[in-house]
Amino acid sequence: MGKSSKPAYTNGVVTINGEEKASQYKQGNTVYSNYNMSDAEKKLYNYAQSSFLENLPKINVFSEETQKNMQDQLNAYTQKGIQTINDIYTPMLDDLKTDIASRFGNFDNSIFMDDLKEIESSRSDAMNSLAQDILTKQDDIINEELNRRYNYLDLLGSVQNQTLGNVLSYLQQAASNSNSGNSYNNNQSSSSTSAFSDYANLAASIASSLFTKRF
Repeated sequence: MGKSSKPAYTNGVVTINGEEKASQYKQGNTVYSNYNMSDAEKKLYNYAQSSFLENLPKINVFSEETQKNMQDQLNAYTQKGIQTINDIYTPMLDDLKTDIASRFGNFDNSIFMDDLKEIESSRSDAMNSLAQDILTKQDDIINEELNRRYNYLDLLGSVQNQTLGNVLSYLQQAASNSNSGNSYNNNQSSSSTSAFSDYANLAASIASSLFTKRF
């Protein structure tokens, strides 16, 4: 019985809509794998990579403009809280003065002083509570800004991983085709480019507003 000969190596190709996306071929004793990125894929991958490298070093660094914007937001929150307290307690003081003046003709009496002390004590408690709320609001503003930045970097990383995952998947298919001697055609995968475009638009939209947001 004669020995069976080893099948000759065949190139593997993956095409989408008739356009070659991935291939595997052999030259000499070396097997090469190749992936053809579309222009949209190249722009998306390069954008995600460059934006990630650009923003990572300053992820926890607030520019003067960002600090001012956050301080403005905190000031607005503080002023609103003070106004709310004044809206509550100023009418109470006015009513007290009107009532005492109509009943006693002056404010030099124990009833007025006791009621005044009670109102002022309540207002003082409200101001102390507001001070605590302001500290909490300050932490919330900082954390909100950091979360936007972390989410943006996470998106950029996901875009890169998605691109590399697609490349690896196509190359694996090309390798499989080279072993089987078949080419692989997929005329229904043109939505891949559209998906990449959607990612690019989303990333660009976030990038254009993330670090210029006004508080």
